This record gives sequence, structure tokens and C-alpha cells, in this order.
Amino acid sequence: MSTDPEPLVGPREISDARTLRALTHPVRVALIEILSVHGSTTATEAAERIGESPSTCSFHLRQLAKYGFVEEAAGGRGRARPWRMTSLGLRFSSVQDDPETELAAIALARLFHGRQMERYRTWIETRGSYPRRWRDAAAHHTHVFWVTPEELEQLAQQLVDLLVPLYRDRRTDPSARPPGSLPVELLALAYPIEPPAGDETGAVSPGPAGEAPA
Repeated sequence: MSTDPEPLVGPREISDARTLRALTHPVRVALIEILSVHGSTTATEAAERIGESPSTCSFHLRQLAKYGFVEEAAGGRGRARPWRMTSLGLRFSSVQDDPETELAAIALARLFHGRQMERYRTWIETRGSYPRRWRDAAAHHTHVFWVTPEELEQLAQQLVDLLVPLYRDRRTDPSARPPGSLPVELLALAYPIEPPAGDETGAVSPGPAGEAPA
């Protein structure tokens, strides 16, 4: 595996339905995750990690390149050519003015979040195989705050401003990673746990599960 020679920019903003739909495929999302964590990777290396054939990974890498998510990296020959991300991560919102774009964004968000939750379940089921130090260090916190939408937006931005710069150089420079370090996924989810009160007309908003009360 080669080291990326040029720094990456990012994260990339995605806001059109066509690009969102192009990314909404399990293999393509898996490839994005592999390249984001491990850097430049060939189709064969990616295939070994995600359990697909090299030809399948090669096809989907070319499709990702078509939409500008990945590009060929230096140091490869023939079929052993490595690929790399074109940006440090992706960013999109599942709240859109255009209904078609919003549906596409929701579908992609479900795919990403489903894979994240599956990795968390895997950690819970396999953590006994990790050294005690890693089991002690892993965290699971739940907090409830009473906030307004404006305060929630501010809180989310503060978390981004705090977390994004941390250890950023280690993502693309393996030599910057200290001995014993592992890739760690941190999920910060913030969402209301009760529905809002009815508006002035007496209408009641849908409940937490998205179903209007009878």
C-alpha cells in the first residue's frame, strides 16, 4: 500500500440527487470507508477487506471515479494500480428543499448509519478478544439536553470544530500514527426524543417513529 503524496482537501459536499444515488450502493460505500481509513488501496486489497471479487471492486472504483469521489494514486502498475479518495470525507444533509434530493439523501444516510451500527454491534460482540486496555478505553455515553433548534445547531458545530482537527495528519500519513494505535470510529448523534407540541391550529406533529397519532 502506498502513501498518498498530495494532501487531500475536504470534506466534499454532496447536494444533488444524481450524485447521492450514485453513491448509494453497499459496495461503493464499503470502498469509500476502506479508502478513508486505510488510504491508497488496490481493487485486490479492497476485495480482501470487504469480501467481494477484485473485478467487482474495480468496477465500482471506476464508477466512484466517474463521480469524482476517488482517483488513481501513484505507484501502481496494470491491475495493481492503487486508488485514493479525492477528499477527506463526505458531507451531505438528509434535509433538502427538493423532495427527490431529500429521498436520495435519506437512502444514503440509512446505508451509512446501518453500516456504522453494524460495526458497533461487532465491537460489542467481539470486545472480549481485545486487550483490557482497549476495553477500558472504549466509551459509550448517553446524555439528554433540553435545547432549542438553534442551540442544537450550535452544539453540533462546536463538536465538529473540536473533533475534526484532532489527529487529522494521521488519516493520510501512516508514519504519524503512534505504535499501538487503531482506527477508532466516534459517532455523535443528536436528535429529539419527544415530538414537538401542536401548532397554533391544533395540529399535532408526527411522533418519534414518524407516525401520526390516531
